[in-house]
Amino acid sequence: MSYVAILLGGILVNNFIFAKFLGLCPFVGVSKKVDTATGMSMAVIFVMAVASAVTWVVQRYILDPFDLGYLQTVAFILVIAGLVQFVEMFMLKASPGLYQALGIYLPLITTNCAVLGVAILSIRSNYGFLEAVVNGIAGALGWSLAVILFAGIRERWELTDIPKPLQGFPSALIATGLMAIAFFGFQGLFKSLFVK
Repeated sequence: MSYVAILLGGILVNNFIFAKFLGLCPFVGVSKKVDTATGMSMAVIFVMAVASAVTWVVQRYILDPFDLGYLQTVAFILVIAGLVQFVEMFMLKASPGLYQALGIYLPLITTNCAVLGVAILSIRSNYGFLEAVVNGIAGALGWSLAVILFAGIRERWELTDIPKPLQGFPSALIATGLMAIAFFGFQGLFKSLFVK
């Protein structure tokens, strides 16, 4: 499969937020400000890219040869948890303000189903090592695009008169649905890339 097809698929067509509905908790939680969303996006890009590489190696060289496929979820979560701990320590030293702004959502990357999802989908799609890494980066870029766009929308809401019953989470769900519909249009645009 073409790396361009994997990249465009992960960012636009099979976006984890708008097509697979994975990673919604941090999507809604950290999307109140663009700078916070950007910081979280950088952390998610790093974790998803490295997790895709490491989990592929764990699957191919440990789980498959020893017939331990039933431990896939546990092994992948351990890898992701270790990477998130590294990101947390780095962010605490490098950017304490961003670390405080992300709050509980930074350790929640460990349980972000998009991170685990991209690792499992790479294995199920029988991707090679480089394809798995590109898929991880593409998934992370797609998640980041979604969360940063949504943060921009939510910042504009501060200047808008929204009816009381729709303020907060109801508006977030409505806007997410409308954005998902918009991203659905990319399926037809790039259909020729994905036809085998």
